[in-house]
Amino acid sequence: MFTRTRTTRKVVVLAAVAALGTGLLAGCSSDSGDSGTGSKASSDSKGKTTINVGLFGTFGFKEAGLYAEYEKQHPNIKIVQNVVTRNENYYPALVNHLTTGSGLADIQGIEVGNIAEVTGTPALAAKFEDLSKAPGVSKSDYLDWKWAQGTTKDGSTIGLGTDVGPMAICYRKDLFKAAGLPTDREVLAKKWAGDWSKLVDLGKQYKANAPAGTTFLDSAGGLLNAITSSETNKFYDNSGKVIYKDNPAIKAAFDLTAQAATDGLTGKLQQFQPTWNQAIANSKFAAISCPPWMIGTLKGAAKATDAGKWDVAQAPKGGNWGGSFLGIPKSGKNKDEAKKLAAWLTAPAQQAKLFVAQGSFPSVQTAYTLPEVTGAKNPFTGDTPIGTIFAAAAKAAPVQVIGPKDAIIQQGLSDNGVFLVAAKGKSAADAWKTATETIDNNLEK
Repeated sequence: MFTRTRTTRKVVVLAAVAALGTGLLAGCSSDSGDSGTGSKASSDSKGKTTINVGLFGTFGFKEAGLYAEYEKQHPNIKIVQNVVTRNENYYPALVNHLTTGSGLADIQGIEVGNIAEVTGTPALAAKFEDLSKAPGVSKSDYLDWKWAQGTTKDGSTIGLGTDVGPMAICYRKDLFKAAGLPTDREVLAKKWAGDWSKLVDLGKQYKANAPAGTTFLDSAGGLLNAITSSETNKFYDNSGKVIYKDNPAIKAAFDLTAQAATDGLTGKLQQFQPTWNQAIANSKFAAISCPPWMIGTLKGAAKATDAGKWDVAQAPKGGNWGGSFLGIPKSGKNKDEAKKLAAWLTAPAQQAKLFVAQGSFPSVQTAYTLPEVTGAKNPFTGDTPIGTIFAAAAKAAPVQVIGPKDAIIQQGLSDNGVFLVAAKGKSAADAWKTATETIDNNLEK
């Protein structure tokens, strides 16, 4: 779906929502419905079974008409959606309800930034049903790494993936052309294939003939996030130990990003801040790390005349930014019916429909051959076959180890690290020191 911070998106991105025909979903923003995570009565006055769905942001099920379709197919079912706009408010309440065993909906959404904490904490994981053998659920439908994210070490799958955020590179064809760079997406993808440093090298070529007032990339934080998202081992190892400071891949990503910032290849911006939105509107950068939902973010901030100027190419390496899950609490009043609904909402056909309506990219790979995906295009990016591009990117993403505090570490490396290089002129060494000290302090809280 937006996916929602889904790995760490800022609040502003949570407000950028658009349909596929007018721009891909940019994150989970506010959804219609009553706020809260609590479960209501299990049946209404007409004898229908009520399935309560507790979510954060906009998953898009209601907007895409999926609830109405399911209710039509199952006249005995009524679906009530309860939404908390921001995950930072939703998740603590969810943990509290899980701990007390009360106030839970029949189906609860879980953000990718929180899934590792839930699956890795036995006391929390034990509160959810194992969905691996639920009717209508097939492990083979899912991307391997997405299924793994929602599964505990003992093999219990407590979360069914709703969407993913496969990484690509969105770029301005007009600015690339003005700087003397190729504009064909396949040619560009070959130039930087397999190595993020090749993308940075192309940025040096861009800078040599860059249109006045523009940078190659939008931000240092965006580049760093893209690089780290493509690493199998990032901030934690398989045992759950924090390893970001000792992981050579993370230090290399930080140093490459810091050098790009020092060389003036990135803007002096933080993503999803007002100045970043203004930079999009004023065409101040030529390329950006780009999951499907980012297209909607770009469209929302760009001028109408920019439609068709943007294109999408494969990223140097496969990565992911975003995604969520649906879980079934064991304390639910209607667990069997809830399992059926969750399985249906996350089935290939429904995920494909959601992609068309909301831009939420499917987490089930079997949806990638459906016409809704293979034929997907967006007016903002013209004739670019975004469905096939993002499908290939999703398949290339690694089975990544996700830790409970990934978001804190990523934000620290970005906002208290490479951003200081780009905006304040700090050295890479000083920025690394500041970032790691800040992160370690936050991890101890």
